[in-house]
Amino acid sequence: MGKRPVTVRMARWSAEHPWRAIALWVIFVAVCFVGGNAAGTVEATAQDDAIGEAGEAYVMIENGKFADEPAVDNVLITSLSGKLDPSAAAKAASDAAAKLGTVTGVASVGEPIPARDGSALLVPITMAGDPDTASDRVEPLRAATASVQAAHPDLRIEEVGGPSINKALDDTLGKDFQKAEILSLPVTLAILIIAFGALIAAGIPVLLALMSVAAAMGLSTLASHLVPMGDATSSVILLIGLAVGVDYSLFYVRREREERAKGRGHVDAVEIAAETSGHAVVVSGTAVIIAMAGLFLAGDSTFSSLATGSILVVAVAVIGSLTVLPAILAKLGRWVDRPRVPLLWRLTARRSGEPGRAWRKILSPALKKPAVTLLVSVLALLALAAPAIGMKLRFPGIEDLPRTTPAMQAYDRLAAAYPSNGTNHIVAVTAPASEAGAVKAALASLARSTEGNRLFAPLETTGPDIDQSASKTVTVLNLATPFATRSDEATDSLHELRLRLAPAALDGIPGVKYAIAGGVAENEDYAAHIWKTLPIVAGFVLILTFLVMAWTFRSVVVALTSIGLNLLSAAAAYGLLVLVFQNTWAEGLLGFTSTGAIVSWLPLFLFVVLFGLSMDYHVFVVSRIREAVGRGVPTREAVADGIVGSAGVVSSAAIVMVAVFSIFATLSTIDMKQLGVGLAAAILLDATIIRAVVLPSLMTLLGPANWWAPRFMRPRGRHALNSPEREPEPELVGTH
Repeated sequence: MGKRPVTVRMARWSAEHPWRAIALWVIFVAVCFVGGNAAGTVEATAQDDAIGEAGEAYVMIENGKFADEPAVDNVLITSLSGKLDPSAAAKAASDAAAKLGTVTGVASVGEPIPARDGSALLVPITMAGDPDTASDRVEPLRAATASVQAAHPDLRIEEVGGPSINKALDDTLGKDFQKAEILSLPVTLAILIIAFGALIAAGIPVLLALMSVAAAMGLSTLASHLVPMGDATSSVILLIGLAVGVDYSLFYVRREREERAKGRGHVDAVEIAAETSGHAVVVSGTAVIIAMAGLFLAGDSTFSSLATGSILVVAVAVIGSLTVLPAILAKLGRWVDRPRVPLLWRLTARRSGEPGRAWRKILSPALKKPAVTLLVSVLALLALAAPAIGMKLRFPGIEDLPRTTPAMQAYDRLAAAYPSNGTNHIVAVTAPASEAGAVKAALASLARSTEGNRLFAPLETTGPDIDQSASKTVTVLNLATPFATRSDEATDSLHELRLRLAPAALDGIPGVKYAIAGGVAENEDYAAHIWKTLPIVAGFVLILTFLVMAWTFRSVVVALTSIGLNLLSAAAAYGLLVLVFQNTWAEGLLGFTSTGAIVSWLPLFLFVVLFGLSMDYHVFVVSRIREAVGRGVPTREAVADGIVGSAGVVSSAAIVMVAVFSIFATLSTIDMKQLGVGLAAAILLDATIIRAVVLPSLMTLLGPANWWAPRFMRPRGRHALNSPEREPEPELVGTH
């Protein structure tokens, strides 16, 4: 007998030394979490995030080493109805200046600035201290403004500006993710209780998933010293960690219970689970890691950060399922099925004993008329994918943030009365210090050339907003447009600036280099970056996934069909996203305002996540089918046996994933909604139509051709199909 697979040897040691394995795992998680927090997080800089011309502009500004400008908030005074009374507004502005001037943390209060149309009066407030932490110190200003409002009930007086908006958004988004965390755990636990009928068995996958997330959080902060961390990394670690952590433990626990039900001892049951489900977990985890690694090819610090976090949490989840999980199962023994939930336990026992009559009925069309079933199902998925052809990509702007907070409602009134406080283009120029005067004059001329152009906001009475570095080598001009960041008019103003106005003003200056940034420019440049890198990332993921699947199943055909089915489900998810979010019909249902586009980073990230996660189910289902074929079962019956045999565990895992992802669709921001809907829809399609219709009809049609491979790849000995030497255990995946 050959050397046992490493998954079996690890599980055997853990099962025979459970307390050591558990102690080592707890120490590992604690060291990762505490060590990571102690090391601190390195966040991405402008140079890390430099994408396109907008990125070049931000790098120029960073190299200019401009002095940090103090944080500025404002008191906005408008009428509750009708025209603003100038004298009443002036009195309120005077009271606000006097009141706020005494607040700790306020450096100075500026002169009131009237709106051009007389609809508002703005009192600028300069805050003391670090501008990066101004939002943490804005509450006393809001309280003082509220007291001024109480003294002038006939006017609308509100605090608005960067610090106030950031504070409101931090509060809103913090509650959002807290809600997601609070809801995801009980929902997942409830689904697992229904699946297992016992509290301990249901709690183990959740516990291990949370420990994997904690360890990965700590490791990601350590990794940020090599790959700077983005804002969304922690959220993605939680999202992916719960999904795969629960899945991997679920597969393992279910298999161990099955073996004990057959009369095997605790250690033997754990060993068989390691050889079958444990090996499949390794293959699935490898597929997810390969898919996530493709994000590094995007050349984008955000994607690199997401890839790092995802790879870490998947790797930790795989390690946990192969080490501490066998130890826990061996130590608990039959206590894993306690305490039982009476009704659910009986239903679980009944389901495990039934031959899957319901699933055989579902599979009947695919098995009896595979060609027709395949054609109809593929055409239906392609029809669902068709809207993706018209996909538009845009970053969500400030206008897409939830308007449920007074701060965002006040921002809308500020932008309407003072357009230069809305969407801005940033013109960054580098030139020799000797040309500083010429650059400044050229930028002033550029600003004046926008007067009367409806694509640009009128200049403020103080003149163009131009800043120059101490070295005189970097100069920055801010130009406002009165249109929303994602509007066609704002895009037109960017093109006007880049293609005509900036070259006309600056091209004649010796040694000059310039680039244009701002929200509109970021939108355009990032969308172009995504369309450019998506084929590169997709090609990398497809090639490596093909190699892993071909070697795992020793079949070129299985590898090709795996990739084809995953592409089909991903395309259908893209089409559904476009149908839902680029149109307005679902706004009331999901609580969003359509941006007419998909968030720029989503298609690339969604592709790699779906490609990785879909392999979880595919590996388990196809391995069951292959095992039946290896026993000499005809292809049609092997397909039915494989899908029915894996139906319970795969369905439970899919329901967990869909539930967790759906919770993210309830969050306030449009990017999280789109991510949640896209992931939930794709997993649902993959676990239902792909698994119950497309896969069985395709494999039934192909018959023995499913397992074709070049001679050098064909399994030998006990791994060969129809080998009399050894009957494969269920869920056995290819060679070890």
